[in-house]
Amino acid sequence: MRNNKTIAAALAAFLACSSAALAQTLDRTKVPPAGKPPALHVPTWTKTTLSNGALLVVSERHNLPLVSFSITLVGGANQFERADRRGVAGLTAAMLSEGTTTRNGDQLAQALQLLGTSVSVGIGDESGSIGFVSTTATLAPTLDILADMLVNSTFPAESLERLRAQRLVALTQANAQPGVIGRRVFARVLYGASHPMGQEPDETSVKAITRDDVVAWHKAYFRPGRAVITVVGDVTQAGVQAAVEKALAAWPAGGDKPAFTYPALPATHPLTIYLVDKPGAAQSTFNIGNPGPPRSTPDYAALQVMNTILGGQFQSRLNANIREEKGYSYGVNSGFSYGKGPGPFRAGGDIVTAKSDAALDEFMKELRGIQGSRPVTDEELKTAKDALIQRLPGQFASVAQVGGTITSLIVQGLPDTFYQEYVKQVSVVTKGDVVRVAKQYIDLDHASIVIVGDRATIEGPLKATGVAPIVILDNEGKPKT
Repeated sequence: MRNNKTIAAALAAFLACSSAALAQTLDRTKVPPAGKPPALHVPTWTKTTLSNGALLVVSERHNLPLVSFSITLVGGANQFERADRRGVAGLTAAMLSEGTTTRNGDQLAQALQLLGTSVSVGIGDESGSIGFVSTTATLAPTLDILADMLVNSTFPAESLERLRAQRLVALTQANAQPGVIGRRVFARVLYGASHPMGQEPDETSVKAITRDDVVAWHKAYFRPGRAVITVVGDVTQAGVQAAVEKALAAWPAGGDKPAFTYPALPATHPLTIYLVDKPGAAQSTFNIGNPGPPRSTPDYAALQVMNTILGGQFQSRLNANIREEKGYSYGVNSGFSYGKGPGPFRAGGDIVTAKSDAALDEFMKELRGIQGSRPVTDEELKTAKDALIQRLPGQFASVAQVGGTITSLIVQGLPDTFYQEYVKQVSVVTKGDVVRVAKQYIDLDHASIVIVGDRATIEGPLKATGVAPIVILDNEGKPKT
């Protein structure tokens, strides 16, 4: 006890001296200077085509005994789902964890738990994936489980009904969430009900999905010919190739990458406010925008700089105005949803109901401002470039992030040297480039303004702004009187 008191007293004396010394040298009236920007170290990787047609990508990283493994399928719900079976992709992905010819769902979960990992499966609009992060020592047994799920899933009928019920409950709950309603209606207004980008699962399509649909979709979609297998971590290329060939020997060859030929977009219309009534809502949810360019656009770097200034970071123009200066919102932003197709440009956020009209004016002022009425300053341009360049090292911080970044380049058809070139491309963006791409890709004469809020409170003030005529829609984006 006496020794403990002596140690405590000595520690207290040391801290007191250190604090006093620090107080004498640290000027708390000045903001500390920024540290040295993190250096960008882009990893290298190899590419090999396996016997089943899949592309194997390996990036060795030996600093920790960890491995990220993923199989990415090129193409997703937009390319492979039927309009009347929207939701089959998500149900199929979830069913891969429900049992195989050798293990039921509980046994799969227990086996993965004993290995200290899990296998995640997901299918998005333009790609799908199945993968895990494991230690080097548990890579082989985890890979065997993934292969079992991929090739030998049995799709139990009772599991399908349980998952279907969960999806239907989630859809019902979504109809009470203004953010979900706004996103759904925004997509429907921009792309129309017949375009894949304007479609999503609903109660009718989810109820129509049968077990035969799931089995057939799995068989047609999960094919190695459209697969990119990315492995990052404490491995060697030769060792990984041998392990993957062995584990996936039963995965039959076949499958082609889709062409991503999207239907034509609907005809443009004049700037319009689409109002969805949410009686009693304390906030109005804004989505403002139009279809944007694909990820392959040569203006990508300039668009990133422009959007960073407009609404891509906390100190952006939109957030500085509507949140920080006016206090109309807890946060607003903007961005492009890039992909193979014409993903949307969107600006928006949740606005206090009583300020819906004033916020709309501010949104439009900032959107027009970035197109030239409010010139970009040298400081804004430098801050945006620095933010884009200095965040790049974070994309290579973990094995999973390295794997995702490399895979994204391959899926989007971008060069292996993209990130080295991207730094240079961002660095040479000018203020003129910012204005040019803002005018080209943000079409304010034909944009859609989707607002979900209390119609009785906000319709009159919104109309009084004179920004655009108002059309009333229901929760599904259909006209309503």
